[in-house]
Amino acid sequence: METKQTGPIGRPRGFDADEALERAMLVFWKHGYEGASTACLTNAMGISTTSMYAAFGNKEKLFRKALERYTEGPSAYLARAMEEPTALGVATAILAGTVRTTTRPAHPHGCLGVQSALTTSDSGQEVRDLLVAWRQNGHSCIRERFQRAVDDGDLPPQTDPGLLARYLTTFAYGIAVQAASGVGRDELQEMADAALRNWPLF
Repeated sequence: METKQTGPIGRPRGFDADEALERAMLVFWKHGYEGASTACLTNAMGISTTSMYAAFGNKEKLFRKALERYTEGPSAYLARAMEEPTALGVATAILAGTVRTTTRPAHPHGCLGVQSALTTSDSGQEVRDLLVAWRQNGHSCIRERFQRAVDDGDLPPQTDPGLLARYLTTFAYGIAVQAASGVGRDELQEMADAALRNWPLF
């Protein structure tokens, strides 16, 4: 009787790649790109250096995958905020999401995209460029949403969508830095509320 092959052919990896990537994301989030050594990453992932390279490529490629996971997971509040019906609702959701994500007890404080950008040497130029593009993409999404708000009459016609988006993203990154420095959630939320008290700001 012939036995039908149902599983994949070849030796299994022996570890959960999804779980390993989640752990790598947390290491990068806590230590930044350069602060996360290969030994620190493999220890957290529970795999050998050989397995890490085989499954994810080098450290830079692993970071790219971790940043994607962060964008689709902890940082997904940004995409959800774009769906708010008003510009003020968008801004409120972005800052609330930033405060919530950067101060969550079970996760590192701060923002992976900010922490990893603060100390990047010349050897990490590609990662620095990646993070610049990542932050710029967030700004562009918000600017386009605010432009729509101007076109729809939700924001005054004299509003500069680019300036308003730049202010909001700069403030959000400032929250992330403060959170990483140990400032508490309640205080950060008070700051966020104060920043939006005189909406629209420009």
